[in-house]
Amino acid sequence: MNIMAEPKPIKVTVNVGAKEMITDKKVIDAVSEQLATITGQKPSIRRAKKSIATFKLRENDPVGVAVTLRGKRMREFIAKLVTIVFPRVRDFHGIPKSNLDGRGNLTIGFWEQIVFPEIEYDKIDRIRGLEITITTNAKNDEEGYELFKKLGLPWQK
Repeated sequence: MNIMAEPKPIKVTVNVGAKEMITDKKVIDAVSEQLATITGQKPSIRRAKKSIATFKLRENDPVGVAVTLRGKRMREFIAKLVTIVFPRVRDFHGIPKSNLDGRGNLTIGFWEQIVFPEIEYDKIDRIRGLEITITTNAKNDEEGYELFKKLGLPWQK
């Protein structure tokens, strides 16, 4: 196999969505600050594309905060996930293979942001979950799975 054809991670997206962002603008600042601390990069605010009356959501309301990491920061973040974050998650039995999306990309959800060592428990206003998506140039789940195994991600047995 050609070394250049081997799948590689392209980007890592760290995303936090919180419904209370609509009513309380301080939540955006708190979440942005935590995400910047975790990733080392300034997050961007994600806004609603259309209004949904049942959720009391108007177009252009802030609904989430996200950071996209590439290059050196991405590689360091993946290494931190493998060596520091996963061992800190309570009752963690590995990543299920169902988290792969069919194209070799992986999405991992965390219930609480305090699994990251940079977050001090005393300084957070509320425990929030976050989602991490690792996008690769793999063609299918098998290639993606092998890539993530080489990167050292723990898989469910």
